[in-house]
Parts: sequence; C-alpha cells; structure tokens
Amino acid sequence: MQLLNLKDTIKFMSIRRFSMALSIILILGAFASFMTKGLNWGLDFTGGSLIEVSFDQSADLQKIRSVMDEEGFRDATVQNFGSSKDVLIRLAPIENADKTTADSKMVGNRIMQSLTAMDDTATMRRIEFVGPSVGGELREQGGLAMLTALICILIYVAMRFEWRFALGSVSALAHDVIITVGLFSVLGIEFDLTVLAAVLAVIGYSLNDTIVVSDRIRENFIKLRQGDAEEIINISLTQTLSRTMITSITTALVLFALLLMGGELIKGFAIALLFGVVIGTYSSVYVASSIALGLGISKEDLMPTVVEKEGADQDAMMP
Repeated sequence: MQLLNLKDTIKFMSIRRFSMALSIILILGAFASFMTKGLNWGLDFTGGSLIEVSFDQSADLQKIRSVMDEEGFRDATVQNFGSSKDVLIRLAPIENADKTTADSKMVGNRIMQSLTAMDDTATMRRIEFVGPSVGGELREQGGLAMLTALICILIYVAMRFEWRFALGSVSALAHDVIITVGLFSVLGIEFDLTVLAAVLAVIGYSLNDTIVVSDRIRENFIKLRQGDAEEIINISLTQTLSRTMITSITTALVLFALLLMGGELIKGFAIALLFGVVIGTYSSVYVASSIALGLGISKEDLMPTVVEKEGADQDAMMP
C-alpha cells in the first residue's frame, strides 16, 4: 500500500459538519414529502387493474377521461406512457376481485369497446390485475425486506470491524434509502416492485463502498504511527477515491443507457439506481466516516488483540 503525504491528502472531514447538515435537511425534506404527498404506489402495491392502450395518432387524454367517466370509472388515472400515442389507464381494485380475474378482463373489454368507438385505431397492448390483499402483502413484505437487510448489515459490520463503523454504515444505508425513496415522493414517480428492487440494489452498492472505505481506515489506523483519527480517515478516503469514482462513473454510464433507451417500464428502476449510486457514493465518503469519527473512533479501538499462547515462553527457550 502506497502511503500519501499529509500535504497530498484531501481534507474530506473538514466539511463533515456541512455534509451532515445537508444530509439532515435532505432527510427532513423526504419525511415532509412522505407526510404531505406520500408515495405514488404502483399497481403492485395498491392492487387494481392497469390497461395500456396504443393509438395511431396522439391520444386525447381529456377525451379518454370523459369516456372513463361515462363508463362509471371516475377515479381512473389516465396518462401518457412513453409517448403521446401510448396511454396508461389505472383503475382502483374491484370488489371481490381477489377470487377471480374474470371481472378484471370483463372491465378491460368494456373499456376497450368504448375506446374503440371513440377511435377505431385503439389497440390494447397489455392488461394487468393485482388484488388489493396481494398488493398490501407485497408492500409489507418489501418494507420487511429492507429492514431485515439493514439489521443483518449492522450485525455483520459490527463483527467484521467495530461497533462505531457498524452504526456509521447502517446510518449511511438508511440515509440512502430514505433520500432515494423521498425523491420518488417529491417527483411523484410511480413506486412499484422494480423500484423496490432498485432500492435494495442501492443498499448493496452503498454497502460495498462503505466496506472498502472502512477496511482501508482500519488498515491505516494499524499501520500509520503519525496523525490523529481525522487525518488517518482523510488519508484513507483519498486512497480509495479513485476506485470509488471509477466504479461510480462506470455504473452511472450503464444506468444512463437504461434510462434513455430502456423504455418506460424500466424508467423507475433506472432513476432509483442512478440516484442511489450518487447518494451512496456521497454517504460512503461523508456519512459513514463522519459518524464513526463523531463517535470517537481511535487507533486503540482497531488494534488487534494479542493473545499469548500457553507455553509460548517455554517453546521459545527450546533449541
């Protein structure tokens, strides 16, 4: 390992108070959005019917909404999907529809007949149905999956490194999840199972960065004899900066391609991962390390315990 001169070290921790204040503001903003706007839950979590319709010309959304009102679906959501010619219609769950999908298909056929009468170029591209109890179960299980992941990570990092690093790592991961989900609340982007999968992937990505940084900090605490805790953390972050940036940039390039070329079905997934990579890189540098430093991490905490073997003195005296 090549050690850096203190003059060549980037003073990351010199702005840790500013970075922590920024993180607190973002988290409070996310919670404020949760309480006021909530999340735009997708069909996977709310249940109901989803119909995608394609037209030869640009669709008149206002006219389609009028047709839906005439059919008795006043709470239907009608919006463009990818282009002005494609329309997504979302309906609330049908009573007793958990038992059979026949009602959903019948509703889809009824809507298509009305849309075809309005415009004979209307073509159904897909229809999906999720019962309300299934959607509620998916929402609960998704939340438990994230909570379980954070608890397992807390235990692993505490055993692998030290409890201060464990609290810093889990705080950074919770920070990433809250802010990423908060972005979807603020922008009103649909939150479905693909986005949940992306959030779980963000946890893994951010954890990987945090483990690399924590391992280098522990290594430098043991090897370096000069410098206080803040200087050693700055050296460690500087040494891992090139690796962190290369990983983040190459990942972001792939996600940009998915965002631009992947279509509407994968758009939410790409946005969640792309934003998660940015916020995860930030948190692994500032949040996890700043919390460990604020909790008073020191060289003594990371020095390996020397265990004397029984009979070691006698063995040393033997020729």
